[in-house]
Amino acid sequence: MKDSSQPLYICGPTASGKSSHALTLARELDGEIVNGDALQLYRGIETITASPSKEDRLLVTHHLYGVADPSEVLNAAQYRAMALPILESISARGKLPIVVGGSGLYLKFLTHGPDDMPATDPGLRSQLEALSLEELNARLLEIDPVTAAKIDRHNPRYVQRALEISLSSGNPVSSQRSSFQISHDALRGLLLSWDPADLDHRIRRRTSEMLGLNAQDELTALSSPGPAVSRAIGVPQIQRLLDGSIDRATCEEEIVIATRQYAKRQRTWFRREEWLTPIPGNCSSHEIVTAARKLLAD
Repeated sequence: MKDSSQPLYICGPTASGKSSHALTLARELDGEIVNGDALQLYRGIETITASPSKEDRLLVTHHLYGVADPSEVLNAAQYRAMALPILESISARGKLPIVVGGSGLYLKFLTHGPDDMPATDPGLRSQLEALSLEELNARLLEIDPVTAAKIDRHNPRYVQRALEISLSSGNPVSSQRSSFQISHDALRGLLLSWDPADLDHRIRRRTSEMLGLNAQDELTALSSPGPAVSRAIGVPQIQRLLDGSIDRATCEEEIVIATRQYAKRQRTWFRREEWLTPIPGNCSSHEIVTAARKLLAD
């Protein structure tokens, strides 16, 4: 990607206000918003994934929201292939591309390019998907204890991918070199930061609002959700609510706990991205526009 088409990134954990701040920036800086959240790519789960509302999408142009069928399974490389032409098109029209999201690996592929890890055999992937998280972690510990000690062992996708790479290549993933490559100097991004207690309050409020809207109807309407959508935070819990296995209060609490854990993992990921400029999540519109203008000027 050419430097001239480098977007402005708005990153942060779930419920940190990324979409709202991005809308402000797009209106003030003549920009268009590009989704950088893995699950907001799928249509039919807009309420569950807190995608931008129809009203917000009418205010400024949004890209890559609800573009995939819920039965599909997309990956970071496919996301990059979809996003790059859109970023180029926005820049070519003299607009500012504003990428908004909290999916660290997807954003990493977009900012630094794909790594050089091997593709996965579909048969191997099916075998690993049939294993429980506990079994995946046990196999990874046996095959690659170095990666097992560092990886987020609560995230099945990370553990499964590490196993896929190790088994496909015949070498532990820890011994392989990633080829993510781009100068940090070419990247411009803001990282929304929140006190954990304040973020927890926002997560609880958003979860309550989500269940009070049409989240249950969304899930009922899905005929054949694929593995990606089926594992999305909120989907398993709401399914159990619909089945009568749990009540509304239990469902809400389980979603809050899962979301809180995910937000913690996101904060850990983004702290390693030194090119991002931290800014308080509760900053005013004027403050975030000023911060963005400074990044763009630099």
